[in-house]
Amino acid sequence: MHIFYRNCTIEGVFMKRVTCFLIGLFTVFVCDAQQKNTSVSRWRAALHRPDGKDIVFELRGKKEQGKTVLYVSNAAEEIEITDIKTKGDSMFFTMPAFEASFRVKILHDGDMAGLFIKGTAAQTQHWPFTATAKSSGLFEPDQGNAMTNITGRWDVSITRANGTIRKAVAEFEQHGNRLTGTFLTPSADYRYLDGVVTGDSLKLSTFDGDNIHLFEAKVDSACSISGGVFYNGYAGRETWTALRNDTIELPEANAPTQMREGETKLNFTFKDLNGLPVSISDKKYKDKVVIIQLMGSWCANCLDETKFLSGYYKENKSRGVEVIALAYELSTDAARSKASLQKFQKLFGVQYPMLITGAAAGDDKKTEKTLPQLTPIRSFPLTIFIDKSGNVRYIHTSFYGPGSGAYYTAFKKDFYETADKLLQEQAP
Repeated sequence: MHIFYRNCTIEGVFMKRVTCFLIGLFTVFVCDAQQKNTSVSRWRAALHRPDGKDIVFELRGKKEQGKTVLYVSNAAEEIEITDIKTKGDSMFFTMPAFEASFRVKILHDGDMAGLFIKGTAAQTQHWPFTATAKSSGLFEPDQGNAMTNITGRWDVSITRANGTIRKAVAEFEQHGNRLTGTFLTPSADYRYLDGVVTGDSLKLSTFDGDNIHLFEAKVDSACSISGGVFYNGYAGRETWTALRNDTIELPEANAPTQMREGETKLNFTFKDLNGLPVSISDKKYKDKVVIIQLMGSWCANCLDETKFLSGYYKENKSRGVEVIALAYELSTDAARSKASLQKFQKLFGVQYPMLITGAAAGDDKKTEKTLPQLTPIRSFPLTIFIDKSGNVRYIHTSFYGPGSGAYYTAFKKDFYETADKLLQEQAP
């Protein structure tokens, strides 16, 4: 994930006062006393940008063992929300990861209205939020059946606001009007996108608390997409086009992070979430393969990698492998960083140390301040493999998660092969 995703500024939010409410979310559900876990409601939820564009996603509510649980759906992904509180006629719920929460009220017809509150590197964002009770479907096929099926791989050119081009690869899967897929950059993927092709138009969106995206474009033919606009977060806007190319390879990263000339080892000591210092030179890591994860609790791709690494460590730590996460947060506020990282730790039962580097992700000097043995850190997550002699052997500057399909399979294969090769070597 590129850091520029976080460089959004607040341009102001107008929130109309809601005057008609019901008390509590529970009145929304249609309960069946004879069956458990069958009380389900669905909403087409929308986050409203200042420019009038809406980022939409599906929100489901369910009663499970007498408690209310919400789910955010992004194509094949289901994000469970259990931190839900009600007070009077209001409901408050918090995403399981990221600095992301909602304050809403339930209207008389079961709809919702309120605010989505998102932490950023600068001023906290407050997005107007509404949700309409709906059985299914994010986008209406208002132009009828799709004129073209765009399933396949696409060579994408995204034009930044300054006019420069960045390359990406899109993977689409279309069934009738339904379109799912993702975009992949040199360092990461845009995770699970869900949407529609109707007539000659496509729309794709996603929301996970971090990624808040909307893609729109015109489908010219089975080989060409034009007039695309990528609405990124609160105010980001870029244009894009794409050409069908089933053999296109991922673009190369620009100046990927590597060891500086003459350097072979890392040297760091940072505090863990309990305030205790952890050093790469600690006895615990001697004669072991150590995997260093550079990450941030604001980063959805880091979330996917943390889930993978947590499972990998639990299964392989007895083989002589250790994992250390080095966190670069949105701010240098230690308490804020700790609270946000603890959500990751709890969500996946992380057993390896997560260290707070104290350098903000957007700090241009973060590499020099924390890991001066490296050339500049340009994206997150980033994975460093250290052999049993303490030497850095491999640096992986890209990560493709489960939303990327075959690319995730290839990532796992490469990861296991790299780790196994180092584990098979003899200690000095």
